[in-house]
Amino acid sequence: MTDDLTSVARFLFEAGTLKQTKRTGWWMAGVRDPESVAEHSWRTALIASVIAKLEGADLAQAAFLAVWHDSQETRTGDVNHLGKKYAPGADPVAVTADQVAGMPEILASAIQDLVAEYEGKETPEAVCARDADKLECMIQGVEYKAQGYANAQRWIDNSRGRLTTKSGNALADAILASDSLDWLRAALGEKPLDGGRRNVDGDRG
Repeated sequence: MTDDLTSVARFLFEAGTLKQTKRTGWWMAGVRDPESVAEHSWRTALIASVIAKLEGADLAQAAFLAVWHDSQETRTGDVNHLGKKYAPGADPVAVTADQVAGMPEILASAIQDLVAEYEGKETPEAVCARDADKLECMIQGVEYKAQGYANAQRWIDNSRGRLTTKSGNALADAILASDSLDWLRAALGEKPLDGGRRNVDGDRG
């Protein structure tokens, strides 16, 4: 068992590298210091639980899938869509098998099952987690655009267009109708920035 836990300990250090692994697509939008994979995965998990609850799926399972959905990038790095045109991405299931080698079987099989379920795109929870991945990217794009990165609009549009669940699409509409600091104004008892609906391109109407 000690040897098995050594493999787990090594993986936990490995997982920590995702805190420094940047989401490389944002460099193309001009973002000099983009979010890390770990940062993206955290909010994706939160969003997955929200979408799953609204869709009548298992919110805990959806969040689990979201937590692990990019865990393979400790080995591959974050390869953006342009990069994949020239170097097709590694199979996440195969990468995960290498990552969990030597772990206790009960743990290794559980992790592999989570990744396989996410990549299978079939269960309600996997559908919700995948929508969460897209919605998180859209939200991040809105935030980057508010910081002055106009080219983030491409990521907003592409992510919005790939959502499949009813709840994911409804949330996207609500997000695009909001300002990224409306939450703070509400917490302070202030009025929203304006009373009009924001346009889908992020400009206030």
